[in-house]
Amino acid sequence: MAAMKPRRSPLAMAVLSLVVETPMHAYRMQQLIKERHKDDVVNVAQRNSVYQTIDRLLRDGLITVRTTAREENRPERTVYEPTADGRDTLREWMRAMLSTPKPEFPEFPAALAFLPVVTVDEAVEALTERLTTLETRVAALDAELTDGATFLPRVFLVETEYQRTVVAAEAEYVRRLLGDLRSGEIHWP
Repeated sequence: MAAMKPRRSPLAMAVLSLVVETPMHAYRMQQLIKERHKDDVVNVAQRNSVYQTIDRLLRDGLITVRTTAREENRPERTVYEPTADGRDTLREWMRAMLSTPKPEFPEFPAALAFLPVVTVDEAVEALTERLTTLETRVAALDAELTDGATFLPRVFLVETEYQRTVVAAEAEYVRRLLGDLRSGEIHWP
């Protein structure tokens, strides 16, 4: 029976790419994900998620323990590094994630699918709030891109460019939808 391929996820890819960059401990991984704003594209909201991902990568043989040490008055720190299989798997995951669109199921399209559950007024109110949030996010991403461009090569900003494009497109769609709802072009059955 063939061995199961390790399950990829954005967080597993992030952790693996960090230890390929340089061996490091879990706390440093969390720090770098946040410092580099990768938490905008990788879900690390649960503190334990990085540790669970590390455990899975260890079980799958994609990373290994390089050292375990305890500094004075500090908790024990385990430093991880990639295995040869880990490096190969990371490249395979990257090629797959870049080349093949994967069906995703975000909440917003699901809410749109059942829009008549609320009244037109409720929809307009909620969508107006959403548009304000989206416009604020576009402005924040613009600032992040402007700031990042002062010290980073563009290759390190492409995910922010992508996010900005997606958020701006959603804002434009919501703006048009609101116009259609307000004009009565879209009406409830």
